[in-house]
Amino acid sequence: MEKRELTCIVCPMGCRVTVELDGEEIRLSGNQCKRGEAYCRQEVACPMRTVTSLVAIDGAEHPLCPAKTAAAVPREKIPEVLAALRRARVHAPVAIGDVLVSDIAGTGVNLVATDARPLRPALQGKA
Repeated sequence: MEKRELTCIVCPMGCRVTVELDGEEIRLSGNQCKRGEAYCRQEVACPMRTVTSLVAIDGAEHPLCPAKTAAAVPREKIPEVLAALRRARVHAPVAIGDVLVSDIAGTGVNLVATDARPLRPALQGKA
């Protein structure tokens, strides 16, 4: 039997949860709510993370566009997601929520813009 200690991050309580793995059976103790139970089960079965980063943008005042995955992706796919981010280039103008990369790294999750203030097209001939 394998035993793990996790800190639940779903709510501000930060419960210390003990997870006992016995084959396919998962037993939990220490969680205060059902959301914590779901989080801990997911964390031991297939950890998921939201990836936030920057993407190169052409024709904008600033060279980088803040972005994040629209949903969590499997933790083991993060290196592939980051490699796809490094290859990606988008063109101004960009609005918050615009899909910058569809189905990033074959995860089924889109990469979306999270800020558009510095991403309007660069002014031509500015002094």
